[in-house]
Amino acid sequence: MAEAKAQGLISRTVNAAWVRPFLFLVFIVVAWDVTIRVFSIPAYQIPAPMDVVAVLRTEWPELLRQSWPTTYATVCGFLLSALFGIPVAMLIAGSKTVESYVYPLLVFSQSVPKIAIAPLFVVWFGFGIIPKVISAFLLGFFPVVVSAVQGFKSVDPDMVDLARAMQGSRLQVFRAVNLPHALPAIFSGLKVSVTLAVVGAVVGEFVGSNSGIGYVMQRSIGTFDLPTMFAALVILALLGVVLFWIVDRIERLVIPWHVSQREDVIFAS
Repeated sequence: MAEAKAQGLISRTVNAAWVRPFLFLVFIVVAWDVTIRVFSIPAYQIPAPMDVVAVLRTEWPELLRQSWPTTYATVCGFLLSALFGIPVAMLIAGSKTVESYVYPLLVFSQSVPKIAIAPLFVVWFGFGIIPKVISAFLLGFFPVVVSAVQGFKSVDPDMVDLARAMQGSRLQVFRAVNLPHALPAIFSGLKVSVTLAVVGAVVGEFVGSNSGIGYVMQRSIGTFDLPTMFAALVILALLGVVLFWIVDRIERLVIPWHVSQREDVIFAS
């Protein structure tokens, strides 16, 4: 009986949601180390995992201190993306005229490399936090708009007509029908946006900054300090994962009724 309970506990632990990514990460690190040893890759090209771990252990206070400016720029840019992206999506979805004027320009703007225009933000706004926030905002804005537009356009017209037939005002119909049905698509865009905002903040730090994880990476590349650069990449990955997890938790709290939040979803073939 005790052995069966122990096996059940081990099985539940191995199949836990947080264990599987951890096991896969361990597999990647082992494969990384084995590849370096088998092919004799020099340290100036790819550092060994233990060298990166050593940097994380010894330089953790400095890396943590440098991560705050990046986190602040990322969060500010992401919040601005949500603040402006969702209303713009509402205008585009609600008006064919606005869509014909604005939507093509939004698509066109995505073809412009942000790394190419980021120096302009430094010229216009200096070397402070503003250029990093703008870079994070520009990368996170488009996914929010596209997903939100898709969400608002996917609302069943029959439900809207039913709500209007029940003498609901435009605001009441929006709150009761349009917004709830668009929220799953909006949160999908927000989860993409928050990860791209990290990239945008780092792009801003590459162009002109004396702090932040992007600055650490740029300095490490200049001195060929690859273990520190890889350690900075690990910090950025952790930042993206944490922010993505926070948005995912908020989504579960806001729309617990949606089918995507059920644990017993069965995919039909």
